[in-house]
Amino acid sequence: PPRSRVRAVNKQSAPHRGSFRSLRSSPLHDTMAAVDDAAVDTAAAAETPDDGAATTDASVAPGTKKTKQWFPLESNPQIMNNFIEKMGFPVDSYRFTDVFSTEEWALEMVPGPTLGVVFLYPIKEATEEFRAAEKARIETEGQVVDESVYYMKQTVGNACGTVGILHACGNIADRVAPKPGSYLETFFSTTKSMSPDEIAEYLNNDDSMDEKHAEASTTNEDGDAIDPSTIETDVNTHFVCFTEVNGCIYELDGRKASPINHGPSSPESLLSDACKVIKGFMERDEGEHRFTIVALAPAVED
Repeated sequence: PPRSRVRAVNKQSAPHRGSFRSLRSSPLHDTMAAVDDAAVDTAAAAETPDDGAATTDASVAPGTKKTKQWFPLESNPQIMNNFIEKMGFPVDSYRFTDVFSTEEWALEMVPGPTLGVVFLYPIKEATEEFRAAEKARIETEGQVVDESVYYMKQTVGNACGTVGILHACGNIADRVAPKPGSYLETFFSTTKSMSPDEIAEYLNNDDSMDEKHAEASTTNEDGDAIDPSTIETDVNTHFVCFTEVNGCIYELDGRKASPINHGPSSPESLLSDACKVIKGFMERDEGEHRFTIVALAPAVED
């Protein structure tokens, strides 16, 4: 079977039998790629970045040069939990869990409060057009971004899954602290005062993260190794993170110029607030089903 699968987020108002469970074992969905990052068509890949120069890879922040490429990370809560646990995140307190729909009945299934939401979507011409329009609007109207938001750019190809996870964990380090002496504690303490570009450079030069990401992206949810030669690296989906900081919800995307402030929020409403934004992504791409949502939520016994 292919490297990974998509769990399509259903947009119907009521559940249809079997539609909202994890579809990793479904033969139909086994044919769909649910891996990480952004490689768009030729026209989108040749877009004009912020500095006016052409970029040759839409999987990294415009205006930056992709220095290396990782294997893409699967949008799979168990793989993501294994990854963050090995980096020192206390998964006995909070862990990633599937969100099967943007409808209220599905959100009520997720333990609260949610402290982060990681969303996977396909990059297409419509998403790039919206990103450009959003950038122009912010440049004209401005926005308020709290200085406490932890944000980094993405310069490593196929790193958006890891960047999304670091955004989720980094913005709650004061509430759910990494284990003392762990990789995450060192990473966040070292980079917390850096600029987004400086954090990106630090990540790019971090050999330890190279090894950790390589292990996570070449291991299945059962901990078994995957033959790297079977993993597709030219993928067209991208991870972003939604987090709440000091009463506002922020979209954190290492390809964008800055965090995007989507308005008032709280830990209690973060998941529903994120899904309101996510519905916009889905409405701009009618007929597309390659969307997945995972929430960083309180750990509960299965």
